[in-house]
Amino acid sequence: MVILRKIAITSSDTVPEFIDITNRVEEEVGKSGIKIGQALIFSQHTTAAIVIQEPEPGVQKDLQELLSKIAPKNGDYKHTFAPDHIKDGMPNAHSHCQHALLGASQTIPIVDGQLMLGQYQRIFLVELDRSRVRFVIIQILGDMKQSS
Repeated sequence: MVILRKIAITSSDTVPEFIDITNRVEEEVGKSGIKIGQALIFSQHTTAAIVIQEPEPGVQKDLQELLSKIAPKNGDYKHTFAPDHIKDGMPNAHSHCQHALLGASQTIPIVDGQLMLGQYQRIFLVELDRSRVRFVIIQILGDMKQSS
């Protein structure tokens, strides 16, 4: 069985922002009735990533600083001069570069109807650009009967 859900997440202007969406994903897995399978969590955006990480604020701060060093907002980017960004005055090439490092999706096994996340693992939508509504697809694949 395959079940598809789409959730909306509103981000803030604090970027990169790590938004914990684990509870929302767990809720959708629970409602699906899938006992054994996997959940694919996918961001529909090229400037908002999906990562699995520890929810400790220091880790998030370290990752924010790392992303800013690798692809700083004020870097010399070609995408800054794209027609849509000249018009809106909101260059975001750094966000695209950071997203390329983090990725758009994560896949997590489901066993006994539960995500098989480790003790310190949480699922985050990482906003890399600016405040807006973001859409995350949760595709749940599997069987409603636990295999023996």
